[in-house]
Amino acid sequence: MYQKIVLPNGVRVIAEEIDHVRSAAIGVWIGNGSRFEPAHLNGVSHFIEHMIFKGTEKRSARHIAAVMDAMGGQSNAFTSKDCTCYYMKVLDTHLRTAAELLADMFLCSRFADEDIELERGVVLEEIDMYEDTPEDVATEKLFESCFEGTALGCPILGTEETLSTMDSKTLHDYVDEYYRPADTVVALSGHYSQEDLDYICELFSEMKGSGRNQIEPAVYQPRVVVRPKEIEQNHLCIGFPGLPLLDERRYAYQLMNAILGGGMSSRLFQTVREQNGLCYSVYSFCTSHVDTGLFSIYVGLGQEQEERAAHLICDVLHRFCEEGPTREELSRCREQLKSNLLMGLESTNARMNHLGRHELFTDRVAEADELVAAYDAVTAEQIRTLAREVFDFEQASICAVGHTGSEAYYQGLLR
Repeated sequence: MYQKIVLPNGVRVIAEEIDHVRSAAIGVWIGNGSRFEPAHLNGVSHFIEHMIFKGTEKRSARHIAAVMDAMGGQSNAFTSKDCTCYYMKVLDTHLRTAAELLADMFLCSRFADEDIELERGVVLEEIDMYEDTPEDVATEKLFESCFEGTALGCPILGTEETLSTMDSKTLHDYVDEYYRPADTVVALSGHYSQEDLDYICELFSEMKGSGRNQIEPAVYQPRVVVRPKEIEQNHLCIGFPGLPLLDERRYAYQLMNAILGGGMSSRLFQTVREQNGLCYSVYSFCTSHVDTGLFSIYVGLGQEQEERAAHLICDVLHRFCEEGPTREELSRCREQLKSNLLMGLESTNARMNHLGRHELFTDRVAEADELVAAYDAVTAEQIRTLAREVFDFEQASICAVGHTGSEAYYQGLLR
């Protein structure tokens, strides 16, 4: 069981004690990601994530790194479209030190101009590194195109143009406006005392601000994207409009994804790779946001195999819509998802992520037994009905990266 405390300023503290471990994981989740950014500040949330580690009013970046190494702990952060998270994992004896350090970084970062200038180069290198990974380019460019014209379609990392204008005032102003207590969750999992929890509550009761961040609604639109690139393989990503994060059919959606392209026994892997030898990598994945989603299929292969592979993928989807999953497929993938869930929650870091993400997006934390029961309740007919809704080829999109043909050629592959 977990404990939920709402501080006077609106910050939510979610804590789950595990008395048989010696570690504790603490994370600060803020309901602000790239989709909340004004267009001219695209990438600022991710830039702030980097700058949080570059020093506070009373600690230098070197001091922060030295303290973490001295505790033998782990610290990191990530930025998504919908949120940003800063987290640490330490031994229980170092929890208060870690919490105080995390709160200082989160609430009192300097964002010094000289540090910003250096880190700007680091982020630009990160953008270049992403461009050198064509698999990522294919999936990201498809997403950006399908939600073009909205903040959801903008890249998390930003662009060279938007990053070039950011300075200390930009970052401080953005934090003051978009880092709100009511959008903030502090998640704690592991071994701790009531005194530790009280101390953490005291630290984050200092956060100022009011109100909640509002998203700009985004609507999927079918697109064909061609990105020529001098690489050995072609990389295709096929997309369909998916389900929002809290859709009541989300458990059927996850099972459908697992059956179609979630592993080596999936239909796509067996058909395209094992039975026909057309590729090394093929899989499906689903991306869900509060208001919309995208179901995607990725395959990397030679240009001469594109047409046959695309036809096989489309055939797999058509057959699945007609027949639905077999009893064996549903049973196997149900156990796979349940096992991934339950084994993952044996880590204090994973449990902290579970607490923070659920509280941030649903205002409650679903217990593991509740999630297992939800997977068990899904029927084959529910999955087949959902497949017929999702795999509407009039709404299909595709992105191709590599030695590509024309947009009309790739559009034809889906017909």
